[in-house]
Amino acid sequence: MKLQQIIANGLSIHLSDLALDPVLAGEIQTRLIQLGCLDAPADGNFGPVSKLVLYRYAQQAGISFNERVDADLAQSLLDFTPDNFLPLTLGTDFASRVVKYMQLRNFWLAKLPGFLNIVYVEGAGEDGQPNADTFNKFNDRRLVISIVNGQPTLLLNALATTEPGRFYTENPENSLGAARIEFGQYKAWRVGVHKAGTTLGHEALVQVAELSVRRDLNKDGKRTGDSIYIGAGFGINQHSGHNAPVGNIGKASAGCLVGRATAGHRQFMKLVKTDPRFTEGTMGYRYVSTIIAGDDLKNKVG
Repeated sequence: MKLQQIIANGLSIHLSDLALDPVLAGEIQTRLIQLGCLDAPADGNFGPVSKLVLYRYAQQAGISFNERVDADLAQSLLDFTPDNFLPLTLGTDFASRVVKYMQLRNFWLAKLPGFLNIVYVEGAGEDGQPNADTFNKFNDRRLVISIVNGQPTLLLNALATTEPGRFYTENPENSLGAARIEFGQYKAWRVGVHKAGTTLGHEALVQVAELSVRRDLNKDGKRTGDSIYIGAGFGINQHSGHNAPVGNIGKASAGCLVGRATAGHRQFMKLVKTDPRFTEGTMGYRYVSTIIAGDDLKNKVG
């Protein structure tokens, strides 16, 4: 079934019946993705996160919702566009510039209230302006952005690294070289424990799905010319750097996405666990994170 058929025939479909109609479920998911409500992909499996998102969408659309997809709800899903549903007001602040860049790159942006966007900007200062991105230093930013009344708002802006330090570049854990995450957007992390079972074990976002890395076989501390590998088992976690010195990553990163300060990482984890997709959808929610280059951000949007 399609949304247009619900409208034409005045039907009302209970959410429990969407399990029997992956075509309709997939169409609803696709529209929610396009409107900045549900992160991709549309898989036709209308699980707890999809149900939560549809409920939150109906609230924002001003439509009565009793766990049924009726003609009014179906019509609204077809009528709204990304520009007129929760429209954005973008300025020149860091968060707005990141959102503009994400739009230019066709990266997905969560717009519903309380939903969070995790973004890493490599080679950028606290104001988002590019820096020298010197090898083996914490000189990147870990951001958490929420859309508040249409305005991108920075809830966290912490010193981080998206790259391996000198130690693991020169002594890689993989014979093909240290991993350096490829710029892009990935839905690849769940709440878990980094280095579980060791004295360094702590709560983190742990890689559970595919992403792309470049392997620094020539150990030059750069991506240029490095081969790309795709996999789910690289262990590219979002963890703490345990207060490592700003000027020496040391063993704090073998290629993970690392917030330098212990307190800042705890704040990060506390914050991401407030996302309704985790608290009300499923504690197994898989988080999306976006990694961008500070110089490209500057070149594309200023």
